[in-house]
Amino acid sequence: MGKVTRKRYSADFKAKVALEAIKGDLTLAELAAKHGIHQTMIATWKRQAIEGMAATFSGKAEAASAASEADLARLHAKIGQLVVERDFLAKASGR
Repeated sequence: MGKVTRKRYSADFKAKVALEAIKGDLTLAELAAKHGIHQTMIATWKRQAIEGMAATFSGKAEAASAASEADLARLHAKIGQLVVERDFLAKASGR
């Protein structure tokens, strides 16, 4: 038997299915049959889409983006510091 991996769905596909679920034209069971996925996944994607919309309109998405950029800059600085320390210690131990 070969290795079994889970199917991964693109963000566009998830958004399309979640939007169909939000519209409510079809039931979750009908959407699941139409797209060949489980109802639980559709319900999860629908909930995530609704929560994401709330964050979009509240401005939390922009705040999270700014915070992640600050974290990224701090992490890059720490990496640089650790590289300098490693190189210094490598030279010192080689004496």
